[in-house]
Amino acid sequence: MKNIKIVILDGDTLGNDISLENIKKFGELKIYDKTAPNETMDRVRGFDIVLSNKVVIDREILSNSPDLKLICITATGMNNVDLESAKEFGVEVKNVAGYSTESVVQHTFSTILYLLESLKYHDGFVKSGEWSERQLFTNVSRPFFELSGKRFGIVGLGTIGKRVGAVAEAFGCEVVYYSTSGKNSSGQFKRIELDELLSTCKVISIHSPLNSQTESLLNYENMKNISDGSIVINMGRGGIIDEEAIAKTIEERDILFGLDVTSKEPLPEENPLNRVLQSDKLFITPHIAWTSIEAREKLIEGVATNIEEFLVEK
Repeated sequence: MKNIKIVILDGDTLGNDISLENIKKFGELKIYDKTAPNETMDRVRGFDIVLSNKVVIDREILSNSPDLKLICITATGMNNVDLESAKEFGVEVKNVAGYSTESVVQHTFSTILYLLESLKYHDGFVKSGEWSERQLFTNVSRPFFELSGKRFGIVGLGTIGKRVGAVAEAFGCEVVYYSTSGKNSSGQFKRIELDELLSTCKVISIHSPLNSQTESLLNYENMKNISDGSIVINMGRGGIIDEEAIAKTIEERDILFGLDVTSKEPLPEENPLNRVLQSDKLFITPHIAWTSIEAREKLIEGVATNIEEFLVEK
């Protein structure tokens, strides 16, 4: 292929602090910060290679893009592309796996510790001047427990789940897991059923994909099994926990939730989580667990490798 034309449809997801020289070396590069659904077809047409994180590329777009040869997903999940139609039209689709593992693991424990030790409250206690006004060197009004010796439950024991388990063990936790597919096994950690995991774990950390087996896996009824004082973390996909159930549970129980994902992103006004956004029991970050500088650099390296391998094959 000569005079290769490459387009990035959602460059804002990569950040402007990451070099794209590894991509530019392959040909002419056009970058769009964002692409709306009604803009996608025009922006794909005429390009040989398309890079997309979340922009949907459906059958209609594929059928009207005769020059398109390769779609590079700047992520692991490929559900934004009609894979069957891509195959039919001779368009190869490549993703990148494993680039964000350490970033997600780090953010998982940042979220756990932020909630566990009431860090928002304690930071505000000092900055408001309240600590200076008191005659006590410490503040024990918000007690917290140690992770050491507690049961730590992982939902979804993939690559990230296993690394989370290893770090939890380093904290002194007893690590158990529930396999959402029923296929994963581990000689390192004990496998248990979901109801037991919910009822016996002090920390519950979700790292599974969203599919027919995991949609609303945690709901209002089975979350009644979670004991007060526990922490639930979701670093997988928003739809894995029913969000109305999260809101109701926060209003009724002493359970802490840390989310990096929601069912729709960004969070729409009508989402039930908005009822409890001011609660100290809820901590939400805007899908940033995967976004460390190192992870995004690895992602671009992976995309460049995918392009190079494709060109060699051709």
